[in-house]
Amino acid sequence: MRIFDTSKREKVEFSPIKDGEVSVYLCGPTVYDDAHLGHAKSAVSFDLLRRVLKALGYKVKFARNYTDIDDKILNKMAQTGQSLEEITNKYIAHYESDMGALNVLDPDFKPKATQCLEAIISYIKVLMDRGVAYKTSDGIYFDTSKDSGYFSISGKDNNTDLIARVASFGEKRDEKDFVLWKFDEKWYESPFGKGRPGWHTECVAMIREFLSDKENDKFEIDIHAGGIDLLFPHHENEASQCRCAYHKNLSKYWMHNGFIKVNNEKMSKSLNNSFFVKDALKNVHGEVLRYYLLTSHYRAHFNYSDEDLVASKKRLDKIYRLKKRVDGVQAGAINESFKNELLEALSDDLNASKALASIDEFVKTANERLDNSPKDKAYKAEVVANLELISEILGIASTNYVEYFQFGVSNEQKEQIKRLLDERAFAKKERNFTRADEIRDELEKMNISIMDTPNGAVWEKNNE
Repeated sequence: MRIFDTSKREKVEFSPIKDGEVSVYLCGPTVYDDAHLGHAKSAVSFDLLRRVLKALGYKVKFARNYTDIDDKILNKMAQTGQSLEEITNKYIAHYESDMGALNVLDPDFKPKATQCLEAIISYIKVLMDRGVAYKTSDGIYFDTSKDSGYFSISGKDNNTDLIARVASFGEKRDEKDFVLWKFDEKWYESPFGKGRPGWHTECVAMIREFLSDKENDKFEIDIHAGGIDLLFPHHENEASQCRCAYHKNLSKYWMHNGFIKVNNEKMSKSLNNSFFVKDALKNVHGEVLRYYLLTSHYRAHFNYSDEDLVASKKRLDKIYRLKKRVDGVQAGAINESFKNELLEALSDDLNASKALASIDEFVKTANERLDNSPKDKAYKAEVVANLELISEILGIASTNYVEYFQFGVSNEQKEQIKRLLDERAFAKKERNFTRADEIRDELEKMNISIMDTPNGAVWEKNNE
């Protein structure tokens, strides 16, 4: 497998630190608001990575954190009068619901910063003992001048215009220096004074706590992942701290997904074009959004458009039509040539668009062959196995086709449809075909299509 290592600025052959095992850490959200498409792109991209690694035979340990103490959260507390826990628990629940709708696998570890305070404080003590951190009137800061390897992850240099997350002030030695612990009497006890952790400090402590082999003093993980917006300063600062604290690299490889754009502008709250996942899920099934996000390479900047979302739904619909066609058939043997084709594409730095093109071709070929040989049970069983493979590796076509095609219909509407279908079945039994046709027309006006089968009528929502 080849992946693009951001720190090396090129594709490299992936080789895990320990044979057969891979550790992956994904920077998760700061939970002060609902998840937007940028969160979805990152989660889906590296969920795909996880699935591909598993399909290639690796045992994968996957962690994704929650930043649940941050200036943005404190601002939300001031605006709403809610507690930290009320706000963060609410948005964590919303985030996990959204990711579940996108068929993102649940991580093995989901650490919260506030649950890892002991590890964070111990880590800051190591940095202070090493002489690479200093105290000011407002907190403990990391001294970036102590790290000769600073900028090695992002590839920036000292002549680059730098944007410090915390503004420079008199006691800060360099604009690149960043806070490890913010003094604040309202928060947590520590040997340095009451306060709360800095953002860049949390992830290193959580990686060490959940993914590293502390007993054997093995710190480095295989892959650290996140959005490209985190590359500098966040990931640069993480890597720098780890080198200075433990004289070890934080991660062997660094992977980053591209920006989300809306109407060719970078998605940003300041531009009022942030697109919440929950809003998209009101209009399309979660797998449609997942499919759409997969159509663009994970490193590419993704430009959202309603037209492309509709096109993605049409492609996914075809897979579900095939799934419907082989309903009730037990899976047989996977077509190894098709499996190899998928994994070959995805092993080339997660080339999902190429994999999806192979799936399009498989669906077309399968339908043609089933048209010509509708009673070929062995081939039907192979098709089912291939569909299960698609679901396992790409996380699409995983839902029951009835549920998929009935998406967007409320429970109240479903009850109404059921009553009408029951009435129609009775009318047909009584040979009142005029009334049966009237009911069909009534359902058509509700944007519902019905299909008569040996087991009764089934229905689905029409594409609008």
